[in-house]
Amino acid sequence: LSLFGDVATELAILCDGDEGLLVGYESIEFLAPLYAGDFVEVTGRITKIGRTSRRMEFEARKVISARRDLSDSAADVLETPIIVGRAIGTTVVKAEQQRKIHTAA
Repeated sequence: LSLFGDVATELAILCDGDEGLLVGYESIEFLAPLYAGDFVEVTGRITKIGRTSRRMEFEARKVISARRDLSDSAADVLETPIIVGRAIGTTVVKAEQQRKIHTAA
């Protein structure tokens, strides 16, 4: 979840020039296990912009799998990344802290 929070911060800065505050998650799905040594990539996008709220969707994919069965440092790049988690959350950026102008969609 902390990686989703990091992506939310980046999206808020790109959108508003301010970190805002991730106030909560509408949904969280854990879809596959992760293990120490696995490498994860997390993406996110803003799906709705309100006056101060930003609805965001996140997805985490395992792209490298640790291979402890071979050695302490062995790993394989996955041919097809595995979706390990998804979430939908909302970030709020106070109107007076927004440094970019948004037009209604």
